[in-house]
Amino acid sequence: MNPLAQELNAMIEAERPEVLAMLSELGKNLFFPKGILTQSAEAKEKAHRFNATIGIATEDGGPMYLQCIQDHLSEFDPKDIYPYAPPAGRADLRQLWRDKMLRENPSLEGKSFSNPIVTNALTHGLSIVADMFIDADDAIVLPDMMWGNYNLTFAVRRGGVIRKHNTFTPEGGYDVEAFAAELKKAAAEKGKVVVLLNFPNNPSGYTPTVAEGEAIVAAIREVAEAGCNVVAVTDDAYFGLFYEQSLTESLFGRLANLHPRVLAVKLDGATKEEYVWGFRTGFITFAGGGTGEQAQLLTALEKKTMGIIRATISNCPHPSQTFVVKALQSPDFEAQKQQKYEVMKGRALKVKEVLDTGRFDDAFSYYPFNSGYFMCLKLKTVDAEKLRVHLLDAYGVGTISIGSTDLRVAFSCIAEQDIPELFETIYKAVKDIE
Repeated sequence: MNPLAQELNAMIEAERPEVLAMLSELGKNLFFPKGILTQSAEAKEKAHRFNATIGIATEDGGPMYLQCIQDHLSEFDPKDIYPYAPPAGRADLRQLWRDKMLRENPSLEGKSFSNPIVTNALTHGLSIVADMFIDADDAIVLPDMMWGNYNLTFAVRRGGVIRKHNTFTPEGGYDVEAFAAELKKAAAEKGKVVVLLNFPNNPSGYTPTVAEGEAIVAAIREVAEAGCNVVAVTDDAYFGLFYEQSLTESLFGRLANLHPRVLAVKLDGATKEEYVWGFRTGFITFAGGGTGEQAQLLTALEKKTMGIIRATISNCPHPSQTFVVKALQSPDFEAQKQQKYEVMKGRALKVKEVLDTGRFDDAFSYYPFNSGYFMCLKLKTVDAEKLRVHLLDAYGVGTISIGSTDLRVAFSCIAEQDIPELFETIYKAVKDIE
């Protein structure tokens, strides 16, 4: 093992030996090398005459660039576009995002957590979690209504075992009892478990109520108190899009500093929150268990994260980070974001209004939803994949089939006035197949 990795492991062990036990073998071997990037950073501070370190080309005291590209980016300083961004991301962006997290998650007040590290959006953050914490046969607890890419990220890539629990109760609430039962079973087998909390949920569009959120946290605390190490990951891709009767914070705030055996990891980003999907700008943030600032633990986890970023993509794109910085600093940011939120909320509530008429009850019902981009129909008489294909071929309507009974509808990309026609068309397609 590299001495730098040994040093980081010692830092973690000194403050939270439980977290060292949570790391995968790859995670234990990760470090951030004192190589070109470290030497270049030192040169940036001290090389006042010539800086012949990092591999970019310069001209006239700044980065070299093609004018045909800069003509389209003339509002931005070339230094904020063309050079490599730091491995952990722009320092100002990281601070702005941290400030935003504190504003939007009051439960984080007074908690100890790392500065967000920039990732190439949420999927990259999930990949980092998988690499750092998942070994073959490690358990990942998820609801049965889950995003399919989790299987590729955790099971196919890293050999983890996805342990599914029922998502909803018959009454229409989140099935916390099923979650707690599956968590206890998984915890008893290896003494380590990864919990992935994706709210608003993809594909169902559901976020737990405050009471359900507290029960989820209580279940995690219970297995930690029983001796299990828990990596509690919040996938907050659709954070902020809460429309009715739900938590309006990430569970990360309640999980941070919860227990020495709980490491909370928050994954979020501008990608969907700020409607900049192609920018691929996300964040990963750590919060250890127990009290105290845990500076060594958080520093070591940051260095290991920087190491895996360096080993895979080197760093995240600089231009998109700059664009997000400018947005977060804009005096119009909050008002513009609120306007888009109202559009999304209007679409979600229109879906409920249309479905609650009872007109379609012989063909399908719907799973609870109160947030996010999506909702799911539960089909009563036809196969979901057959319906998906027929909708596409006969009516030019695209949907996503999940299993044999569930059809995911992204109301995020349907204008409010078109929602009645969309569900009338789905209903007509069901009747065609019947």
